[in-house]
Amino acid sequence: MSRVYNFSAGPSMLPEEVLKTAAAEMLEYGDSGQSVMEMSHRSKEYDAIIKQAEADLRDIMNIPDDYAVLFLQGGASTQFAMVPLNLMNKNHKADYLITGQWANKAYKEAARYGAARAVASSADKTYSYIPKTTRADFDPEADYVHICMNNTIYGTKYHELPDVGDIPLVADISSCILSEPIDVTKFGVLYAGAQKNVAPAGVTIVIIRKDLIGNAMDITPTMLNYQTHADNDSMFNTPPCYTIYIAGLVFKWIKKMGGLEAMKQHNEKKAQILYDFLDQSKLFKGTVVPEDRSLMNVPFVTGSDELDAKFVAEAKKAGFVNIKGHRSVGGMRASIYNAMPIEGVEKLVAFMKKFEEENA
Repeated sequence: MSRVYNFSAGPSMLPEEVLKTAAAEMLEYGDSGQSVMEMSHRSKEYDAIIKQAEADLRDIMNIPDDYAVLFLQGGASTQFAMVPLNLMNKNHKADYLITGQWANKAYKEAARYGAARAVASSADKTYSYIPKTTRADFDPEADYVHICMNNTIYGTKYHELPDVGDIPLVADISSCILSEPIDVTKFGVLYAGAQKNVAPAGVTIVIIRKDLIGNAMDITPTMLNYQTHADNDSMFNTPPCYTIYIAGLVFKWIKKMGGLEAMKQHNEKKAQILYDFLDQSKLFKGTVVPEDRSLMNVPFVTGSDELDAKFVAEAKKAGFVNIKGHRSVGGMRASIYNAMPIEGVEKLVAFMKKFEEENA
């Protein structure tokens, strides 16, 4: 068997150790006589799995007791509606920072339920930077401020949070969750689809301050009310059981690796290898201003659509897959999430050097 280096933005590669554990437990989990895939979500065996997953996530991220951890379905995109339905409930206002396609979709969805306002946007330069703001830019009557912490498509990241004062800050952290330490107490809500850095697609993690639960709009469907899931420990209906099980294995793997400080060092080293090459390359160039670069998603171009296509095709033949940029921007993108080994980035850079020599 020959495994490729998978640079997909999601679903993305998982740690081999996790995949091997899951394979070994596929037919029988422990001494239960059944696979987790077959297990009742009401069984004592599964109850232990989901509770341990939550405990490990709380430990890794240092999540305080006054925050609920929810394992939901519907992807991060469902949170675009769930957040305003639950939080835009006092002044029916919310401020949004538009730093990419997903932030813009979240903003447009929120506008269906109240007065959503775009405070700042980096669309003028194809979302290649994070717009700077001050506290004065935000409406003090806003029920919350929403950001997309890391922009998967465009490769930008908030390295410094906007100053929003006492307004609850809501962040989509789908493509940077567990990549480095994060101070949960600075946020009212954090949410993330699992398929980039946690598990296969299927579960969405929501971390929400408990005082923000329980005031959903009257029109909120039962399944989109945070209270529904908080009151039932994410078990109101059948959760995505197997995906949560894999997430739990990933949490254990991160703890074994040394926690989020160790993951940050690991990710910074990978990113530096790639960015250092891009900064001196005569053929390839990064598309993001250096101060706002992501550790997780690295977009780059040659300046020629023809050469870009040739690079993607030859990279695939060499075992570097899913490196084509998002359809909305073209070029290339290397997503180097937690599970990508340093060796994978080193080999990609070696391949890029060879391609440059042959095509520059």
